Amino acid sequence: MGSELGITDAKIEALPEYSSSPLYTDSERVALQYADCMSITGQEVSDELFERLRSFYADDAVIELTATIAWENASSKFNRALSVPSQQLWKRR
Repeated sequence: MGSELGITDAKIEALPEYSSSPLYTDSERVALQYADCMSITGQEVSDELFERLRSFYADDAVIELTATIAWENASSKFNRALSVPSQQLWKRR
């Protein structure tokens, strides 16, 4: 999906290093850190992180981002519990 939206392969491959990669903007880094904190067991969204997120995104965008991350997390847990295999919907061009 990302490649269809114009995201380069280099940027997709740099995702594991988003926090230090020059390919990511500050607003992308904070959104990805937010997703990590919502998704990784044992991590919490700190007040400081939430305020940084709000400095880049309007309230409506924060709500939409939060809902999307939560939905993907729920889908992942559901599929894992029922051993639902990947549908291979995303393929690099």
